[in-house]
Amino acid sequence: LPLLLEATLLRLASGSHHPFYNGFYYNHIMNDKGKGQEKVVYFNGAKLVVETSKDPIYSSSGANVTLPCHYHYEPDLEAKRKIRIKWSKLRDDYTKEQDVLVAIGKTYMAFGDFQGRAHLRQAGRREASLVISDVRLQDDGKYRCEVIDGLEDESDVVDLRLQGIVFPYQPPRGQYRLNFHEAERVCQEQGAVLATFNQLFQAWSEGLDWCNAGWLADGTVQYPIRLPRKPCGGLHLAPGIRSYGPRHRHLHRFDAFCFSSALRGEVFYLDHPAGMTLEEAKQSCQDAGAEIAQVGQLYSAWKFLGLDRCDAGWLADGSVRYPITKPRANCGPAEPGVRSFGFPSKGRFGVFCYKER
Repeated sequence: LPLLLEATLLRLASGSHHPFYNGFYYNHIMNDKGKGQEKVVYFNGAKLVVETSKDPIYSSSGANVTLPCHYHYEPDLEAKRKIRIKWSKLRDDYTKEQDVLVAIGKTYMAFGDFQGRAHLRQAGRREASLVISDVRLQDDGKYRCEVIDGLEDESDVVDLRLQGIVFPYQPPRGQYRLNFHEAERVCQEQGAVLATFNQLFQAWSEGLDWCNAGWLADGTVQYPIRLPRKPCGGLHLAPGIRSYGPRHRHLHRFDAFCFSSALRGEVFYLDHPAGMTLEEAKQSCQDAGAEIAQVGQLYSAWKFLGLDRCDAGWLADGSVRYPITKPRANCGPAEPGVRSFGFPSKGRFGVFCYKER
């Protein structure tokens, strides 16, 4: 990019952020008509309006997604200069988390993890839609589309939600052994990320009931309860998400709630008449042109692909689990789910492998 244009884009990306309406008003001293009423002054003589989807946009890991954004003027007019567009990813409280992309006319610049994955779609008149390719788990969240025409500056927010599954996770050392940063790491090691509150709430509404508290992506510690009981907050509390609030990210230790999305490959089961040790299981997957599956991949295969296997198998973290979509005798409880045998120090089992398509 020419040096001046690149500097302008960078300044636009790092400029002050106005969370909602950013039109310009003169104060009542300048606009008072003697009746105590203020007049809104638009510098272009028209109101700039930015619109995105009011409904969430759903996608999945590895897919491509378009976040729609359009703008217009009331009354209609033609812009006399190049429009500037800025996309930002927001936190749940609508404060800015990171810059995604800025553009002037047809020239744009993406930032951070979005470099090489984000670009503008301007196929239609006054369109400023954001296209994200190879969607990642971390992309889930709110995005602001901001349109700047001279001194006029308006924006709107669209919600990108990944179709996925939340699962509780404990490390081999047992319950409540993870600080926040360790919880982030173990979720990533299992093909997942720490879940957001919205993702945990959605999982609770779909039936998740778990009495152990776990870290969420915002640094709070919470747990979902469908059936109130004495050890889980007491009988007197209604069903819902129990919260310990924000905890110290280094000192306090809990479990983790991880979030995994749909798979770009398949999970399959391998067995041996005499069973396999963990190391033998890893080698068997490699011999099959695959790798030993992660916990998040098994949960995703269970939810999205209907994987049902009443045989326990090794996973990459050294745990032994099996997925059941059709509960039956000798296959665990009466509800569907992923059963766990914990982290056996010895024993011989089958293995769940994962292979990219």
